[in-house]
Amino acid sequence: MANPLADCVSSLRSSNHLLGNSISILDSGVNDFPRLAKVLQTTKHFELLPSSALSAAQSQLLSSLVPEFDSLLSRIETHLDRLRRREQALIARCELLDGRLSLSGEDGEAIREDGGLGRKSLAGEGDGSRDALKLKQLKAKKERLGYTVERLGLQAQQKERQLRLSVAAQ
Repeated sequence: MANPLADCVSSLRSSNHLLGNSISILDSGVNDFPRLAKVLQTTKHFELLPSSALSAAQSQLLSSLVPEFDSLLSRIETHLDRLRRREQALIARCELLDGRLSLSGEDGEAIREDGGLGRKSLAGEGDGSRDALKLKQLKAKKERLGYTVERLGLQAQQKERQLRLSVAAQ
């Protein structure tokens, strides 16, 4: 009877030794598990997306950017129109002032000797010089009225443009 028990004991010892070896192998594997997990982890350097996801992202980006571009373009156009109108107004004003300067250079010296009122001291002058002076004054007045009419016409055109722009903006 001792013999069958000896075989059991030797079998139990070999199983115990085998389990000890298995435990030491598992222990070394578990200790190295964080490094092993990092090595085995897949890293996607270049992610491939399906074309449907890519086109959906593009259309979403396009739909969010188009209104912004449109609003910026409209603001730019409005600003450019405003600058064009200002340029036209400045050109008209420059022409008006040039005309006034040329008028004062030709006729204005004789007419405006009395402080710009258009009246010259007529003492000691004959009727011919009075008529000539009055003619010069009337010509100057006609010129001034012409410039005023031109300026008012330009203002009316500018107001029409502003009205059209405000109607178009609505």
